[in-house]
Amino acid sequence: MNITPSQYQMLKRPELEQLTGLSRSSIYDRLDHKSKRYDPTFPKPVKLGYATRWRLTEIQGWIESKASIRNQD
Repeated sequence: MNITPSQYQMLKRPELEQLTGLSRSSIYDRLDHKSKRYDPTFPKPVKLGYATRWRLTEIQGWIESKASIRNQD
C-alpha cells in the first residue's frame, strides 16, 4: 500500500473556510439536517479528541462533485 501524506491531511476549520470560501456558519449549516442549507453530501468532520478536523481528500472530492454538477447544466 502506497500512502502519500495528502491522503491523510486534516484541515482545521479556518483552513476549510479558506479552501471552500464558506463561512463558519455556512459550514455548520451544511452539516445541520434542520437547516435549509443542509447538504447531505458535505463531508462530516472527524473528531480527534477535542479537535474537529476535515479530511482534505473528502473536501476536494466535494468541491469536484459541485463543479461536475455545474458542468452538466
